[in-house]
This record gives sequence, C-alpha cells and structure tokens, in this order.
Amino acid sequence: MKVIIPVAGIGTRLRPQTHTVPKALVHVAGKPILGHILDSLEPIGVTEVVLVVGYLGDQIIDYVRENYSFQVHFVEQEERKGLGHAIYLAVRSIGPTNEPFLIVLGDTLFSGDLEAVIQAQVTAIGVKEVSNPQNFGVVEIKNGHITRLVEKPVNPPSNLAVIGVYYIQHPPLLMECLEKIIREDIRSKGEYQLTDALQLMLEEGEVMKAFPVFDWFDCGSPATLLSTNKVLLERLGQEVQIPGSIIIPPVWIDPAAQIESSIIGPYVSIAEGAHISSSIIRNTIVNKGARVENILLDASLIGERALVNGIHTVLNIGDSSSIDLVI
Repeated sequence: MKVIIPVAGIGTRLRPQTHTVPKALVHVAGKPILGHILDSLEPIGVTEVVLVVGYLGDQIIDYVRENYSFQVHFVEQEERKGLGHAIYLAVRSIGPTNEPFLIVLGDTLFSGDLEAVIQAQVTAIGVKEVSNPQNFGVVEIKNGHITRLVEKPVNPPSNLAVIGVYYIQHPPLLMECLEKIIREDIRSKGEYQLTDALQLMLEEGEVMKAFPVFDWFDCGSPATLLSTNKVLLERLGQEVQIPGSIIIPPVWIDPAAQIESSIIGPYVSIAEGAHISSSIIRNTIVNKGARVENILLDASLIGERALVNGIHTVLNIGDSSSIDLVI
C-alpha cells in the first residue's frame, strides 16, 4: 500500500527551531515527528511512501533514505499553494492507478485503527471532537456517512475536526476533483484545499465515512510540542541509569548523548551527541549536538549544536546558538 505524506510546510510557529530544520524533522520523544509517523505505518502494510517536500527538503530525503527501507518517491512543491495542490502533485507523480492509498499529514501524530479502515474498503477520514472546530476542516455526518466537508467554517456544522489522515478508495475520482479545483481556481483561505476536493467527491456520489482517532498530538508550536513530548514519553520512555547522575523517568536519552553530574527528568528528550553537565533539566527537548552546562532548564527547546551555560531559565533557541547566562 502507498501513503502520501506532505512535508513541504515551513513550520512558522516553531521558529527558531525550523529556521534550519524542516518541521517534519523536529525532534519529539526521541525521534523526528516524521519518524514517529513512518514507524506507525510499517505494521499496517505500507510499503511505498510518496513525500511532498519543499522547504529544506533535502534533509527529509536524506533522513528517510538513511533510516527506512520503504520504496520512497519525492515530489517537490516549489510553490506552497495549499494541501490540495500538494496532494495533486503527489497523485500526478504516482500516475493513473485504481489502487487505494493513504494520506497522512507530515505533522500529524495520532493513534487509530487504520487496519480496520483499510479492510472496510470505503473512503474514510479520521476525525476527532474539538472545542474550536472553526479552526479546522470539519465533517457533517448523517446515518454514519459524511454528507459535507467544510474548511475552517465560521459557523461549523459539527465539532468533528478533520485531523489529517485519509483513506482514498477511488484515486481516479480524487484526481479528477483535484484537477477541477486547480483548473477552475477554487480556493479557500487563498489556497487549494484537499477538503474542497473531497467535497466534490461527495457531490459525485463517493461513499465516505468518518473514523474516530483516539489520540491526536499537535506539534505545531513550542507549547504543544512539549505537551506531545510529555504524552509520548509516558508511553515510550526508557528506564535509564547513568552513574553520577539522577534520572527521573519518563525520559528518552540517546545512547550517544553524554550526561555528567546532572538531574534529568521527568519528560526530557535528549538527542544524539548532546552533552549535559552539572544541570537540572525537566520537561525539555535537547537536540543533536547541543551542549547544556551549569543550568536549571524547564519547558525549553534547545536546538542542534546550541550551547547553553548559566542559571535557571526557560529557553527556546535555534540551532548553532550560543547563550551564556551569568549572574
């Protein structure tokens, strides 16, 4: 089975982390966001991945090739014209096919029964109840079937948000609808939306159901990235012992990280090559090659190769930064 994963977004809300790293490769709970997504797809029989890349796309290409054995295709979205445009480019690259496929957004971490969705052989969209549906694409359901989709409606017809996971049973019809919204310049919020193409599929008679998503993790801002890190570490965290330091689980510490005379945890993710000494760190993500010394950190994001030395604080600093905090 194929899966299309759009990963061309810039990740503006995660700056400065995304100045030098694409959003899909921002680390959370021990690995990049994209790594968590790809790991979840292997058990359900996905063998082929189509990645729509853009900003810093070479890093994504290198990461996937180095870490996964999927058959992988890369499609470049040179202009960011919306999710509908990204999927159009991907489907066009696949070529004519009747084989159903999945679409999973590159910043969507979730848990749900995708195997059951695939076995049902009906186009399906993952949804979850939210308190602010006007900020999302939403679905309207009648007798168990989706009857309408609306992108970020002012007056939402329901509180069931489209979370970014789709199973497409009839790819040729999706392609027809994507071509139509682009040919006729049908846009919502200034962009070509996948939601609009799916609505056209409904109008053409496509049977479409919603399936519940048990968990949906937002990695779009520093605060939500840290909350996602916390939840995932509660499920995936390690039991770690490091002589001379105190480790309070749950944490994720890469074997190639160095920890000296420090208290780490809870809810700390430390990547390969990081060096922590004489520090107390909790609820924080420390990325590759970062160096943290003589400091108490809480609720912080430390970019790759950053250097932090000083006193108690909260930080969100990008890659290759250097901060020396003195009293």
